[in-house]
Amino acid sequence: MDYHFDVAHLMIVALIVLVTRLIIFGFRTILTRMVKSETLDARNSQSFQLLFKYFVWIIALVLILETLGVKVTILLAGSAALLVGLGLGLQQIFSDIVSGIFLLVEGSVKLGDIMEVDGGLIGKVTKINLRTSEIQTREGIIIIVPNHKFIVENVVNWSHNATLTRFSVSVGVAYGSDPEKVKEILMECVDENKDVTHNKMNKAVVRLKNFGDSSLDFQVLFWSKNGFLIENTKSDLRFAIVHKFKENGVEIPFPQRDLHVKSGKL
Repeated sequence: MDYHFDVAHLMIVALIVLVTRLIIFGFRTILTRMVKSETLDARNSQSFQLLFKYFVWIIALVLILETLGVKVTILLAGSAALLVGLGLGLQQIFSDIVSGIFLLVEGSVKLGDIMEVDGGLIGKVTKINLRTSEIQTREGIIIIVPNHKFIVENVVNWSHNATLTRFSVSVGVAYGSDPEKVKEILMECVDENKDVTHNKMNKAVVRLKNFGDSSLDFQVLFWSKNGFLIENTKSDLRFAIVHKFKENGVEIPFPQRDLHVKSGKL
């Protein structure tokens, strides 16, 4: 089959590309205004933009091929066997692409979400592509994650349907300490921390968790929006607890054993 291109064809192709870019830009502008007016969540906006961009470019590609005289239907029919062979060899890649489409459509994973994958890897989603997604860890390392992991494996989305997450800090005090005084000190530390959320629905709680071998074990439960850098918040709480314990004479014990020696003959 012979193909003949002239200046008119090239101008039409350029026009299709230009119109496609304008349509995508206009759609992005509309979504940005909706986000500013708080009628659309910013993370949903990113998903809609990606889906719309892929959809529009696919249509544009078909129009460009038709303009250049390439019959898309004939091309697909002729390459059917090739596509089957590629599908078998690139099965995992297609699985990742389909998973990426599901992620964008369902919105189960969005930009900015705090995710826990691979049995403990925690990071923030910075980019969602068709085949892979990028997660930035707390150490600033970018991890490339195949999209099928979000679909077929168990992952924890700390941000899903909630901006607040509950965390805990544990501490032990010596036997003989006043539990009520310890509770009061721990609540003061929580109340003074700026990263801890304070409201009627999400109150901090102090529990006497256990009678340990060498200590009374307390647990502080609190709510925070600082999920990505929560370890910094926990560290600040621990510093405050140590400081206030010293001020109030509360001892944090270390593991110890009492040895009783009885006199007598063996």
